Amino acid sequence: MTDAELKRVWLDNYRAVPTALQDIKKVEAVATAFNTNIDAVLKISGKRIAELARKLQMSWEELHQIKRTKISKPADVIKGLLKCFEKGIAEEWITEDIRVYNWMMEEIGYERLQMGGQGGIVANALAACGVQKVYAHANSLPEKQAEQFLKLNNLCSFDENGVEKPAFKINRSNDIPLIHWILEFDKGDVVEIGGQRAVCPKSNRFIATYDPLNLSLTIDEAFVRDIENQKLNFVVLSGFHALTKNSGGLRLLNKALPVIEAWRQHCPGCFIHLELASTQDVAVRKAILNKIAPLVDSIGVNEREAIDVLEVIGEEELAKKCEQNSNSVNLFEGLLRIKEKTKCPRIQLHMFGLYITIQNKYFKITPENNRKGMMLAASVAAHKAKVGNIDNCGTEPLWSLSREVSEVGINELRALVKYMKRPNMMGSGITEYAGFEVIVVPTILVDEPVTLVGMGDTISSISLVGSYEEKKPRGAETHS
Repeated sequence: MTDAELKRVWLDNYRAVPTALQDIKKVEAVATAFNTNIDAVLKISGKRIAELARKLQMSWEELHQIKRTKISKPADVIKGLLKCFEKGIAEEWITEDIRVYNWMMEEIGYERLQMGGQGGIVANALAACGVQKVYAHANSLPEKQAEQFLKLNNLCSFDENGVEKPAFKINRSNDIPLIHWILEFDKGDVVEIGGQRAVCPKSNRFIATYDPLNLSLTIDEAFVRDIENQKLNFVVLSGFHALTKNSGGLRLLNKALPVIEAWRQHCPGCFIHLELASTQDVAVRKAILNKIAPLVDSIGVNEREAIDVLEVIGEEELAKKCEQNSNSVNLFEGLLRIKEKTKCPRIQLHMFGLYITIQNKYFKITPENNRKGMMLAASVAAHKAKVGNIDNCGTEPLWSLSREVSEVGINELRALVKYMKRPNMMGSGITEYAGFEVIVVPTILVDEPVTLVGMGDTISSISLVGSYEEKKPRGAETHS
């Protein structure tokens, strides 16, 4: 089959997406927990960095004296920012000092605010697609945070009295906004301080975060209490990645265990999905896999997160192989190892150009429905990348449906088919391998995306929830 023929086959497959979009509207209830915050985005120039440094009377030498990647005073913000600017890298530094927060507000500000945190991003995406009721956990919900939720009545959270309301209508006025400043800089920009000069080698960003509640995994009691009384179809978990061993992360992680177990007990038929994020603390990364993963039905990862998991399950060589060449074959081998090690019923990878799902045989979601959900996710992601938001993805014609699938995705699919020796899956994306069901979908890429923020979270959640079938699913219990 030529590339042109294969693209036509997949374009025909994608014609199932409008039906999938109607099916997702039959999902009664989804809960997302635990991390929701505000991203404050600002394009910052080398000139502005120099102005801030001069204002704080910082020399070039002082700016390069970095003992730890934590923000305890305003000067640390400039140190981290200059480090990332000079090297063209991305880093996130954290502050728990309200005085630094106030300085950031006064001296740096922002150009725009947007929803941040995996839980908040997923809640917006699922509500926009038409899920009947989405419950979003928000441990801080002042007006600024509420404004980042879509103005949809099916998207709910809880006010200061524990009363359920549409999230956008809530204003817990005593709560402090949890803000992650995303300071973006451009390749080729120059910073000059005290006769010294640095040129930015690559466009990137520095993130300065004030988020004490999510960093301590604060769980809203009203949310937990109410959710136990709901008939949930899905729960999407996230927000564990920011915990650290030194700040009591292992103890804090344990706080979530009885909550998840209670949801499982009160709603045994629901699917619980864990969306991973890059977790810097190795001890926390191990604890997530050892304690949270056994409680869930599904895990979502990207290339980086898959490599991170391989490193802590004793697959360092394969992790290194994947890092050197993050292609579909290497990552598929990695997914198999992760699947075997974690025993999780379903693992999904979203990589550039291709989505891969590996699940137990006779898992409650059929391969065909998985493929349907994955194609819906690809379409919604393309829509979001093209127009810059997800607001109308459930009502407007999907832009992506008139587009051909990704050339990158087709090439990665071919390589994987050759490796697996499963020519039958070239046009269907469905096969069995190593005793598991495998579903692979080439995606739709946008040449000049308006945004890529939260794309992985959107893809994983819609892939799973979009696989919903109204009739009784096949198989035995979901969690096995």
